[in-house]
Amino acid sequence: MKSFNCVSLLSDPKSRSCLCSLFIAASLFCGAYFIGSTFIAKDYKDRLSSWELIDAMQKTQSNKMQSNTCKNQCRPSGSEALPEGIVAKTSNLEMRPLWGSDMNNNNLKPSMNLLAMAVGIKQKQLVNQIVKKFLSSNFVVMLFHYDGVLDEWRDFTWNDYVIHVSAVNQTKWWFAKRFLHPDIVAEYNYIFLWDEDLGVENFHPGRYLSIVKDEGLEISQPGLDTAKSEVHHQITARVRRSRVHRRIYKLKGSGRCDDHSTAPPCVGWVEMMAPVFSRAAWQCAWYMIQNDLIHAWGLDVQLGYCAQGDRTKNVGVVDSEYIVHIGLPTLGFSDGNEFYNETHGHSSPTEHLSNSEAMAPSESHKVDNRSAVRRQSFIEMQIFKERWKIAVKEDKCWADPYQNLTDHRNQ
Repeated sequence: MKSFNCVSLLSDPKSRSCLCSLFIAASLFCGAYFIGSTFIAKDYKDRLSSWELIDAMQKTQSNKMQSNTCKNQCRPSGSEALPEGIVAKTSNLEMRPLWGSDMNNNNLKPSMNLLAMAVGIKQKQLVNQIVKKFLSSNFVVMLFHYDGVLDEWRDFTWNDYVIHVSAVNQTKWWFAKRFLHPDIVAEYNYIFLWDEDLGVENFHPGRYLSIVKDEGLEISQPGLDTAKSEVHHQITARVRRSRVHRRIYKLKGSGRCDDHSTAPPCVGWVEMMAPVFSRAAWQCAWYMIQNDLIHAWGLDVQLGYCAQGDRTKNVGVVDSEYIVHIGLPTLGFSDGNEFYNETHGHSSPTEHLSNSEAMAPSESHKVDNRSAVRRQSFIEMQIFKERWKIAVKEDKCWADPYQNLTDHRNQ
């Protein structure tokens, strides 16, 4: 047998020619593959770059749209670092149990209205009658204690079901500015901000609210029983055989009131001892209460700006559900040896008396600073009026809807 090896293969001219052909073909194939791969790779890179550019543009556009959307969202100041869904924008005055949570109890009817009242222990029985009526109508009740006395209310069964806030010798407007912020009371349809010296024998909160809603009153108050009440302003007097009145008539003397009257105290006005605000009206009124003007004199004249529209229609006095304004002395009237005088650096009224004078009957130990309180109230009213004038002058974007209307009180 003839052996086959590389030497013999290479020595054969035909074989050498074949091998050369194969080598040339392989070289051409490799060259074509290399050149083609280069073009394909370049084209792929170009396309990839184009895709990446398009994707980047789309992402940029999406981010811009998302950014614009986020910028358009109304976020409470300070909550920007939080996811929106966790932000609790408002609160309420509902008390919660320490255990046995009632969060999933569908049988509980949430309280939709609030009574906030400034109280002192001397009017304990009057306050008791008021609180019981409002609690039975499913109100949240908040008591502002201006005399610092809390323990002596514990004998009432409702004591633990109301909220107590104590600050000595502060007015209800001081309390309201600090504890009834609109975000806190946002869940309540109506806010009753009352004094304590009110008789409620002929008043029912549920019926009152029904009338207020039906009449569209944003700011209101119950009429005063003229036979038993201390009446300071004619518009607050109850009109017999009437459901609601919004204006008064005074056809003689200065400050006349008639069908053409459009300003307080003829129309669009309630007194400050028992005002009732809708949620929207209170949100406006709260901002008008000044931090330092705690007696709030002058505020009543401007409440019509918070009436959510026409004050001649949206402010009124409810006659069919009426109260008695007893007019008891509270702030500014105290016993000489009371807690307030002993703890606030005031000298006792007996400190500068002789022994015989110090032994006089207890009436001589009474301190009546109501004249000073009234004088301070008047001063605050003048300050408020001046602040209003300055604010109107400086706010170039604000248009006064009552600019051409006359304030009859100043005539």
